[in-house]
Amino acid sequence: MKAYKLMRLMKDGTLSSLFINRRNRIPLNIWLDAKPFPTKGYAYRKGWHCTLEPHAPHLSEKDRVWVEVELEKYSFFERPISQGGTWVLAQKMKVIRII
Repeated sequence: MKAYKLMRLMKDGTLSSLFINRRNRIPLNIWLDAKPFPTKGYAYRKGWHCTLEPHAPHLSEKDRVWVEVELEKYSFFERPISQGGTWVLAQKMKVIRII
């Protein structure tokens, strides 16, 4: 399944997650398994959090880029439109490209 994820674009050109396990770098074109990283102040929902469209009005896009991802083993999590609408929580993700 194709989906989208907002990621931090680092000064060296690498990608990382916005909030959870943000020190980890995310490579392109490699399948990644979701791992649990409970983080204080955030609801625990195991999986890569993605959206069906590159749209998440509740998040700033400053120093961030949308990436196209491919997902496996996913489920849907309904959120308000103000939070991007339906989220996709995936157990496997591969970043295809920066859009």
